[in-house]
Amino acid sequence: MGSSCTGQRATLLGAMAKKRPKRRRRKPIAALEATYICDSCGEEIVVPVDISGGAHQDYVEDCPVCCHPMTLHVDIDPDGEARIEGQHE
Repeated sequence: MGSSCTGQRATLLGAMAKKRPKRRRRKPIAALEATYICDSCGEEIVVPVDISGGAHQDYVEDCPVCCHPMTLHVDIDPDGEARIEGQHE
């Protein structure tokens, strides 16, 4: 009697278990960072680089240490390496 119950339970559990569809894994976007030296305070500043903005980017950002505005020129190599240059605005 015990073996037939166990067989029925295994059949029910197998019928209830549904296979989930496989999900595609997204390729992780490389988190790039670059550094520049602030012309005003001399501190090394680490800046995250958004590669979706293109291979050549120019934008203005305040130095997080001394708050002077800096024009940042970002170039991303074909290898994915970012180079950044900062100038006073």
